[in-house]
Amino acid sequence: QVQLVESGGGLVQAGGSLRLSCAASLNINNIIQMGWYRQAPGKQRELVAITISSGSTRYADSVKGRFTVSRDNAQNRVYLQMNSLEPEDTAIYYCNAQSFWYESTWMEELWGQGTQVTVSS
Repeated sequence: QVQLVESGGGLVQAGGSLRLSCAASLNINNIIQMGWYRQAPGKQRELVAITISSGSTRYADSVKGRFTVSRDNAQNRVYLQMNSLEPEDTAIYYCNAQSFWYESTWMEELWGQGTQVTVSS
């Protein structure tokens, strides 16, 4: 079964750091786009950071300079290093993969179950 499993969330004080990890149950070398989204209570899910297979990355304006997304194709993992965390970063963080083949099936999108990040002031 193809899946994404996030880990690394938790409770941290403002100004602290966390590193989220997303483990994929498939070879991510051919996945065009992988990244992280988040959803805060009462808000829509939003893009945090993505990494493209070409090597480029994209970030939400609110996290630029504080968060870094990376992928390790050998380990089939994607990471999100979060520094200088703010209470506004509190949300459930979801790993996402887009546009890839899995066992002869074209997958437009795959989501993990999410990991909670809580930043206290």
